[in-house]
Amino acid sequence: MTRGQKRKEKPTPAEGATVRATISFPAEIYQKLEGIAREKKVSLAWVVREASEQYIADKWPLFGGKV
Repeated sequence: MTRGQKRKEKPTPAEGATVRATISFPAEIYQKLEGIAREKKVSLAWVVREASEQYIADKWPLFGGKV
């Protein structure tokens, strides 16, 4: 049995559900993200979500912009 097979299958979230994730960043990127959040007066989570949505819209435009 390989390492990947030992992991439990994650349930698929319901449509519109919010899913929590833990992400590690290099210190320099984290500091820049925190600076952006402070400047815009929003949470770090908001900055990361916004950046993720923009990335998806740029890379896969057929998804129709906002996810």
